[in-house]
Amino acid sequence: MNKTSSYEFCIIIPIYNEEDNMLRLEKELYNYVNNSSVSTCVLFVDDGSKDNSRSLIKEIASRNKSFYYLIFDKNVGLSGALKAGIDAANSTYIGYIDADLQTTPKDFEKLLPFRYDYDLVTGIRIGRKDSLGKKISSKIANGFRRIMTKDGAIDTGCPLKIIRTDYAKRIPLFKGMHRFLPALILLQEGKIKQIPVNHYERIAGKSKFNVWNRLIGPFVDCFAYRWMKKRYINYRIESDNLNG
Repeated sequence: MNKTSSYEFCIIIPIYNEEDNMLRLEKELYNYVNNSSVSTCVLFVDDGSKDNSRSLIKEIASRNKSFYYLIFDKNVGLSGALKAGIDAANSTYIGYIDADLQTTPKDFEKLLPFRYDYDLVTGIRIGRKDSLGKKISSKIANGFRRIMTKDGAIDTGCPLKIIRTDYAKRIPLFKGMHRFLPALILLQEGKIKQIPVNHYERIAGKSKFNVWNRLIGPFVDCFAYRWMKKRYINYRIESDNLNG
């Protein structure tokens, strides 16, 4: 039996070279899992990390009974890692948060009350602690995406989301998929809700985003959204600890 099916809520965390954040991430997630309003587990997806992240993931999972992992054999990107977690999880609801902890798992409690009435509940980062350049590029990319998709999402880049698992599993995989989750839920005639959440500075590790994948990348991916079938990604899981 898939171990995640014992939980109502499974939080997916894509990981790529985040060894400096892993122990802090473990502490934050442990505290949340043990105080969550619903039964909750954690699913790390290591996207072919080149540092010590995968070893730390296995150590963390070995000492936390509600923590699981997938380990990729190579790096395929954030969308592939997120989709692999979605495909593997069998909980009723799926959560998504980034490993950098610029959003906090505690804010899932702001989103969870809306899970019965909406198929995607997503955060809107308030008081963003990003650089001016990142804020400007994000605003431009979000505006262009809204024009192209008409999804009405204010902050699709916010890495704090809850999705009904049956809707999440029907999301097609293509490069840049993670930027279009609201649009992809709306394509299924699902309903979305946007909730303000906290935002914090990155304390450890390095951002995986630059001018290309913050601004130019999203412009290109808007066209990929239109022709998503031409952008399919394959991934192979090297190991996991889901089935015992």
